[in-house]
Amino acid sequence: MSLRIGWIGCGRHARQMLLPQLGRNDIHLAAVCDVDADAAAAVARDYGVSATFDDADALLAHPGLDAIGMAVGPAIHQAVSLKALARGLPVFMEKPPAPDSAGAAEIARAAKAAGKPVVLGFMKRYSTGNKIAHNILTSDEFGPILGFAGIYMTAPTYFVGEVDYTGFFLHHCVHYMDLVPWLMRSPVADMSVRVVEKEPGKLLIHLSLATLSGAIGTLVMGTVQSRGTPMEFVQVMGDHRRVEISNIINVAYHRNPPFKADDPAATLADSSDTLVWTPNFTAAANEDHKGYAALLADTAAALRGEPSSAPTIDDGVVAMQNLERMVGLVAEALRASGG
Repeated sequence: MSLRIGWIGCGRHARQMLLPQLGRNDIHLAAVCDVDADAAAAVARDYGVSATFDDADALLAHPGLDAIGMAVGPAIHQAVSLKALARGLPVFMEKPPAPDSAGAAEIARAAKAAGKPVVLGFMKRYSTGNKIAHNILTSDEFGPILGFAGIYMTAPTYFVGEVDYTGFFLHHCVHYMDLVPWLMRSPVADMSVRVVEKEPGKLLIHLSLATLSGAIGTLVMGTVQSRGTPMEFVQVMGDHRRVEISNIINVAYHRNPPFKADDPAATLADSSDTLVWTPNFTAAANEDHKGYAALLADTAAALRGEPSSAPTIDDGVVAMQNLERMVGLVAEALRASGG
């Protein structure tokens, strides 16, 4: 079944990452909206859309829509998703869903009352390396998860003018507030932080955490690295097993191989030696290793009312609760350090 979607937010992220995935999943872009008339006109031209708006309420009133998609900002996400749900329209929106967890919870209640899905753009779950890792971690072979270590950095230029770090927290850190419990297979139960602020806008956070299952972890995030370098690394550790994901595309599954130096018959064993994977970028294949294509495929199923593993507004509530807890600890640490 083809879906007619009304889309709000025609900026670079939507144009480059999200909108190209719609047609691949039989979603027809029926109307677009942006306060920047030129941006809306450019998307309309690219996708053959005749209905363009500069007001979200006007787009919501456009006849024949089956769903709403958004990539704007948290306050607009919250306000427009509530109005869409009141009209009986399912919603896809980029993260974060709202400025705070209370706003996300309001959307969750509205979605339940309307009986319509609200899908969140937590594409880190769909990044190829993370997806492979999750499938390993949920297998019977891996066993209980004991620990997590991760690095997810960015640069101060990405959030220039926001030295209170609001944009950094809401648009960057929120990803791992969802990814960590998803990979660890358990909710976060405890947090503590240490911070270094070199100068306003340049922050380094070491977040210690523990899950309800008893696993422990450390997550490093901050605004003190160049976006021109790989800035993501994840390791999840079990008993004589660990999975490592570097730059979201390089995966290594370490197990329990025997020492080989003194064994004249040493070889590589499928059952114990390290397995590695990296994509073949020379292949003529339209693969999206960041995860947007797979995310939108699951989103399309959810918007049609079909079974789907897409992240929901309930996942968004949890991520926002985790984020608010971390932000409070960071603010306390900065005050204590005189920052």
